[in-house]
This record gives sequence, C-alpha cells and structure tokens, in this order.
Amino acid sequence: MRSRAGLLMAVLAGLIVIFLFGREMVSVHGQAKTEAGIAAIPGEKGGQDVFGAYEVVKDWPKPISALPGNEKWTWGAAESVFAESPDRVYILQRGELANIKAPKEIDLPQLGPSLSFPIGRLPWRDSTTASPPGPLDGPNHGTADVDYRWENCLVVVDASGNIIEQWKKWDSMLRRPHAVYINPYDPEKHVWVVADYRHAIFAFSHDGKELVKTLGEVNVHGNDDKHFYRPTYIAWLPDGTMFVADGYANTRVVKFDRNGKYLMAWGEPGTPPNEMRPGYFNAVHGIAVDVQTRRVFVNDRSNHRIQVFDENGKFLNQWRAGDPPSDVHLIFMSANRHLWAGDRGTSKLVEYDLDGHFLYSWGTWGDFPGGMWGVHGMSVDQEGSVYLAEVDNGRTEKFAPRKGANPLFLVGSPVRPVWK
Repeated sequence: MRSRAGLLMAVLAGLIVIFLFGREMVSVHGQAKTEAGIAAIPGEKGGQDVFGAYEVVKDWPKPISALPGNEKWTWGAAESVFAESPDRVYILQRGELANIKAPKEIDLPQLGPSLSFPIGRLPWRDSTTASPPGPLDGPNHGTADVDYRWENCLVVVDASGNIIEQWKKWDSMLRRPHAVYINPYDPEKHVWVVADYRHAIFAFSHDGKELVKTLGEVNVHGNDDKHFYRPTYIAWLPDGTMFVADGYANTRVVKFDRNGKYLMAWGEPGTPPNEMRPGYFNAVHGIAVDVQTRRVFVNDRSNHRIQVFDENGKFLNQWRAGDPPSDVHLIFMSANRHLWAGDRGTSKLVEYDLDGHFLYSWGTWGDFPGGMWGVHGMSVDQEGSVYLAEVDNGRTEKFAPRKGANPLFLVGSPVRPVWK
C-alpha cells in the first residue's frame, strides 16, 4: 500500500514538473525520452532567452533629434516611464544631451599601458553623469547649450514611437525629476511628477495645461507633515490612499489620503549597507502596494533589502535583494500579485512572490537594443509590453511579449485602471 502511494506521489510530482517547466516527450533514435527545459518559449529549438519572454521593439521611441530644430540634441538620462496605454506613453528625462557620435578608439598611454577608449562594444557615455543637474548644492556638469540643455523633460510618445506631445511649459519647474505616474484609480487621469531636487510632488491636468496640486514646499526640504527631502516614488491603493517613498535624504514612507491630506509617516535612519532592523531605511528608492491585503512594499536600496509593512507602518516581513553588485532601483507590483525589481547593478528584472521567494530574472548589460544600463523606471501597458527607463544609457526601451511565450515568464499586466 505504501509503495503504491509513493508511486502515485512520484507520478503527480512528475506531472507538476512537466506543467511548470514545459517538459515534453520526444523521440530520439526510436526511444521515448523526456527533455527538460525551463525556457520562455516552450519547445524552442536553439537560441537563448537573452531578453526573457520578450523581444525588443526596435526604433521605439523615435530619436528626439528628429524633432524640428532638435537635430543637435538627443535623449538625456531617462528617469521614468509610464504607459497610460500603448498609444500614450510618458517619458521623463533630465534634459537633453549633445547629439554626438561615439568617438573612434584611441590609445591612452598617458593613463597606462594597453589602455584605449572606447572599448569594443562597451557604452561610451554615461548619461546620468553627463545629464544635469549636478549635486544638489553644486553646479551642473558641463556647459549649458553645449553639452546639455534643459528641455523636453516630459514628452508623450505613441505606439509607433512618435513624440506626440512636449510638455516644455513645465521644464523650468523641474529640477532632477524622478518619476511620472497616473493614479490608476483617478478617473480624471492627473499626471503626477515626483520632483527630487524640488522636494515636491506635482499633479498636472491630463493634457498638461494646468498644475492642479503640489505636495511639499517647493525648494524647501524638511521631515514633517508639510515637507519632503528628495522624494522618489509613489504608490496608490484603490481608495486613493497614497504612499510616498521619501527618499534619498529622508528615510521614511509618508501616507496621504485621496485628497492629499497628510495622515502619518514611518521610518528611521539606518546604518548601511547591512542594516537589518525593521523600519530603518537608507535611500527609500521604490514603493509598491498589494491591493488585496493593502501591504506596502518598500525598497530599502542602500541596505539591499525589501521591507514589507501593513498600511499603517507595522513591520511584517523583509528579504534581501542580493549582495553587491545588486542595486535595486525600483519595484513594480503586477496585477497577478508578483513583485518585480529593477536592478541597476545586475541589469536584470527580478521576480519575487509576495513572501520574497525568488522566481525568475532576465536581462543583460549593454547599450545595444535590448541591453540594460541603469534601469530606473518601469511600466507595463494593457497589451503586456514592458517599458524601461535607463538613466545610464539615456533612453527608454519597449519590450513586446514574444509569440508563444509562456505566461509564467511575463511580467504581467498592470493593475486595471478605472479609466479606459
């Protein structure tokens, strides 16, 4: 009896493995053989999952230098991206950089033997270093209108990659803009911009014509109910409750009601890089919520961990995102309740369940189409395409699901918005 029970359990376990990992029976020299595979495209012959279950959408977006009068300028450090729909995608960047070609390889004997620049296929310009602004209390890098210019910080792009709107009216208001969103539960679709160096968060009308709300006191930092100190990201619950990751300098999460009224905050400064005490942070650089349980997930960047709280700051759980070079810069909650992390250090998107179990990762470093360097913003549209904003590469990329991709390998749809 026991042997039959054991056999039944073994068969069930085998069936589960086949279902989860795409095992299939093939005939090899007339003999049945089980081939194991963990691939984004089940049964694919050859190849490799360089970009996971996705393919790069080339020439998206179109070069910003293609705009009339913009021939001398290209994209700056891409801070954030938000896909309202496949045909309306917001790209937030730190101004524009000089549109120059990669230099030819030259030897640098003055620096040491056998040194040259640029090196093979490696990136040759770090856009986040080259883009303004410089340090909070210091000068910009380079020379204005020669090396960079502060224009087109927020643009809107359609499904073909065409720039259909330029929100240049607000360029002068922004200084190191950090993230852009539309609250999925807001029928008016206000556009929110987190302004790091302004210590403020702005909400604009959907058409970009009006500023409708400001949270924080512009250009004044603090650690109370009316101020931020370099905020970074936002997350919402369906009732409009808003959580702000605050931030680079402050070490807290701030909770507001649907009207922007301050409710509470939690968090204390920790001791990086290995702080383990609950509720202590260093660089609060990412936030997401699970709408079913109202749990709040916080990226404690400098301590390489994700902390989990209830909506009022009670600590529930934590897990480590990885040792250096891991450097998670954002977290994203999909509608299927998986947490994805964008890791700038490993150039990967990393998937966890809500208890912190590692499930999957994909991505590779580089400045070629599909490569990642400096992932800082992430969004998913209603068709399942993934958008990544990269501060170091100075670009936004679009990845579409590959035909026949196993849904288990896809990021998953965004939370269903109340607007269409």
